[in-house]
Amino acid sequence: MSDKPSVVLVHGGFVDGSGWQGVYDLLAADGYRVSVVQNPSLSLEGDAAATRIILDRQEGPTILVGHSYGGAVITEAGTHDRVSALVYICAFGPDTGESVNTLIESFPADGPQPPILPPVDGFLFLDREKFHASFAGDLSAEQAAFMADSQVPWGVEALGGTISDSAWRSKPSWYLITNRDLMIPPDAQRTMAARLGATVLEADASHSVYVSQPGVVADVIKQAAA
Repeated sequence: MSDKPSVVLVHGGFVDGSGWQGVYDLLAADGYRVSVVQNPSLSLEGDAAATRIILDRQEGPTILVGHSYGGAVITEAGTHDRVSALVYICAFGPDTGESVNTLIESFPADGPQPPILPPVDGFLFLDREKFHASFAGDLSAEQAAFMADSQVPWGVEALGGTISDSAWRSKPSWYLITNRDLMIPPDAQRTMAARLGATVLEADASHSVYVSQPGVVADVIKQAAA
């Protein structure tokens, strides 16, 4: 048995858990037990429930990590007894009673706007032609095209789901800001990180930092684990 805490990774909207492979490989090679949540992406409540199922399977203290919308999921699910710390990777950090939509409404109207297409049958997609520039600016065109063409339909209910009890109010937090992010403005990330009272680090990266710079993300998680 490793004396290191377990790590549970939670993906954001429009993508699935496979994007965590680079981070997973680095942490696993260093002796961490790592699990990846596959969000149903229908509602915040459902995604938090899926995360709790994985947390129930952990055998000791666990670092809970969320990217983007995954920050809302870990905020809701992170009150779980096994969670010892939270790590936000360019992620939403809502408070009790808030939702992703609440936070998006506070973003500057004159800044870059995520190219989210109008909902169809209750689900959202990013514009395929704008995916590379907006979501994955530091990935190759080929990688970005694959991510754009394998998008997970994101339920509008997930964005409107409100937090029942903010885990960051009772658990220590870390936050990685991505300063070339065109999905969640860096200044908005800084504001959220400050409100979380998080230990803050910054990367010269796009919103896809967990794919483009897995070593940077793994290092933040290791700091939280220490």
